[in-house]
Amino acid sequence: MADEVVEEEEGGGKGGLIKIILLVVGILLLVAITIGGTLFLSGFFEADEEATAEAAVAALEAIASEEAAAAAAALAGPDRVKIDSPELTRYEQTYFEIEAEMTSNLANSRKVMQVKVYIMTHYDERVIAHMEKHDFPIRNALMRIMALKTETDLARPTFRKELAEEFRLEINSILEGLEDFGGVEKVGFTAFVVQ
Repeated sequence: MADEVVEEEEGGGKGGLIKIILLVVGILLLVAITIGGTLFLSGFFEADEEATAEAAVAALEAIASEEAAAAAAALAGPDRVKIDSPELTRYEQTYFEIEAEMTSNLANSRKVMQVKVYIMTHYDERVIAHMEKHDFPIRNALMRIMALKTETDLARPTFRKELAEEFRLEINSILEGLEDFGGVEKVGFTAFVVQ
C-alpha cells in the first residue's frame, strides 16, 4: 500500500502542473480577447475615418457644383442662334423723351391736361440731336395742340392715339421746316394726367 500512495503523489504532481498551464493559457487567452475586443470596438482596425469623411465631403461638393451648373444653365435658357437673313433688315429703335412735362388747359373747361412725351425713330442720332436743338418750338407747338382739345375730345376712347399721331405730324413738320428732315416715326406718352 505504501507503493500505491507514492504513485498517487507522483501522478498528482503532473495533474497540478497541467492545471496551472491551462489556467495561465486561459488567462492569457482572456487577456488577448479583451485587448482585441477593446481595440475592435474603439475602431483601431477600421479605415481612417478622417480620410473617409474628407472623401465624402469632396464627393458631395462635386455633386453640388454639378447641380449648381445645371441650374444656372436651366435659368439661362437655350443658346440663341443668329440666322443671317438677307431679305429682312431690322433697324435699331432709338427713343427720346422730352424732359419737361407739358401742361395746358382744355378748351372751354377748367380742367388741365398734363403730358410727358417720348418719340421713337429708326434713324440715327441726328433726329435726337434735332429734337434737343429745337426743343422750345416743338414744345410750343405741342402745347398749342393740347389747348385746342375739349372735354368731349378727351372722352373718346381713341383720344390718346389720335393726340399722339397729331404730335408726330407736328414734330415732323417742324423738323422738316428747320432741318429738312423729320424722322420721328412714333410718339407716345410716359405720363398723361387730366384734372
